[in-house]
Amino acid sequence: MFLTILLQAAYAASVAKVGAAFAAAIVVLGAARGISNIGTTALESIARQPEAAGDIRSAMILSAALIEGVAMFAVVVCFLVLFV
Repeated sequence: MFLTILLQAAYAASVAKVGAAFAAAIVVLGAARGISNIGTTALESIARQPEAAGDIRSAMILSAALIEGVAMFAVVVCFLVLFV
């Protein structure tokens, strides 16, 4: 009986670790996709209106930093699930 409970707890812990790893991977892929979309759109905007390049670049950097911050927060939460 005790061995069965112990094995079920070990299985649940391993499933949680795999789930946390997948969640971190999905978060990183989503952030990469978002930042690539920002870069693509910014380059198209600069090509159409070169005189606004400074404003577009500033907005692009700010948006990328916000996306990266959210991604880091999500990865930290996944690591907390993994190790705590």
